[in-house]
Amino acid sequence: MATPEKTRRDPLTLEVIDLIGTVVARYHEEYEQAATQHSLTGAQARLLSLLSLGPLPMRQLARKLRCEPSNVTGIVDRLESRDLVERRPDPSDRRVKVAACTDEGRRVARSLRDSLDFAREPLAGLSEEERELLRGLLTRMVEA
Repeated sequence: MATPEKTRRDPLTLEVIDLIGTVVARYHEEYEQAATQHSLTGAQARLLSLLSLGPLPMRQLARKLRCEPSNVTGIVDRLESRDLVERRPDPSDRRVKVAACTDEGRRVARSLRDSLDFAREPLAGLSEEERELLRGLLTRMVEA
């Protein structure tokens, strides 16, 4: 059972929740706009961004995107047809296929990331100490 501390409903907590919701909504809106500029869907852009960090097996992509593996297959198929992604055998288990960014896919992913000004501009107004504090607080929330 949750403790009262973990289910606070005081005005400050509710205001923080609303602010987090606003930040998330603005981020998603800007992300969708950036994806559209590259003729991508939001899901395609998110998958491409994940793969820009390194190749991943299809099932792991599905877990990270919180969708069915069959959906990931379709997204990868469409990105592969545009030469943004390729399938490769997994070096540790050649029976498994991983999806990986091509050079062009990494370029597009970098362009997507660079076009997201929503968070970058307000964060620039915070001192390094404030950004470190915010990072620590957000990390604690994510890990809780």
